[in-house]
Amino acid sequence: MANIVILGCGAFGTALSVMCQHSGHQVTVWSRSPVKLDEKDGRRYHKKLPETAVPEDISFTTDLSCVAGCDLLILAVPSFAVRESCQRIRDRIDRKTLVVCVAKGLEKDSFKDFVTIVEEELPDNDCVALSGPSFATEIAKGIPTTVVVASRKREAANQVQDMLMNHSFRIYVSDDVIGVELGGALKNIIAVCSGICDGLLDHAANAKAALITRGITEIARLGVAMGGRQETFAGLSGIGDLILTCSSSQSRNYRFGQLLSQGVPVQQALDSIGMVVEGYYCTDIAYQLAQKMKVDMPILTQAYQVLYQGKEPRQAVMDLMSRPKRHESEKIWLEMK
Repeated sequence: MANIVILGCGAFGTALSVMCQHSGHQVTVWSRSPVKLDEKDGRRYHKKLPETAVPEDISFTTDLSCVAGCDLLILAVPSFAVRESCQRIRDRIDRKTLVVCVAKGLEKDSFKDFVTIVEEELPDNDCVALSGPSFATEIAKGIPTTVVVASRKREAANQVQDMLMNHSFRIYVSDDVIGVELGGALKNIIAVCSGICDGLLDHAANAKAALITRGITEIARLGVAMGGRQETFAGLSGIGDLILTCSSSQSRNYRFGQLLSQGVPVQQALDSIGMVVEGYYCTDIAYQLAQKMKVDMPILTQAYQVLYQGKEPRQAVMDLMSRPKRHESEKIWLEMK
């Protein structure tokens, strides 16, 4: 049995707490504000996971001293809070504690992935990224889920695999931190586009297949330019997570895109979701990064213009479809005739 602390009590953090408790671990969940769980028939329920009871053995606290002495710390805070959270626990966390970051995104301005940020702020602790197709509701229910953990230290990834893998939560390991991190971050952008596409085109199957296929091509192009490996983007944190988030209304990024397709203004759509829409923020960061790296990303460019420059979504689709002819590898321009 391991002593596990989870920072962040959103749907994903709470789902992981349920999964870890069912695996026999001692679990504490930290949040900035006191957590109010609903009581029904003598059982506790989280408002964002209304179909899954939260075991009584799981403790909830607002006291950051809970991280002292834990074996595993899971960072399940929003992307913008990763660095700050690490800074707040720096003097409380033990050197032996493994840190697992499940936040998906890139830091604004620095373009750094979250493993790098954790390593900067907690240099004495090994850090592992966890990513892959994993909706919180299904993890909490014990529905078979498969993810990947990546670390620059293989032994750290192996330890997380040994600690968290169970009959319903299968874990693979990787040493391609950049590939895993970028796949998990950039898929949220394509998921927003998928929601727009389905809303505009009434769930057209041809368009969805094209978006997912060309979307992973763009993600891999930027990922490889940043030092990731091509094959990683064909794995769980790449095409696996992309298929999931582009295909279900369980994804807040997808739902956000659907609202935009209905003509809902960007800020109003963000407010309507009621949770952090990582794809919105990552679109701006990834667009600036692609410009800096001189990587051609037409879908990302259209997403940026819709989200930040007021472009009509339908015009964005038309502009993508009328681009100059290309070779499928995107390395060869075909001569216009």
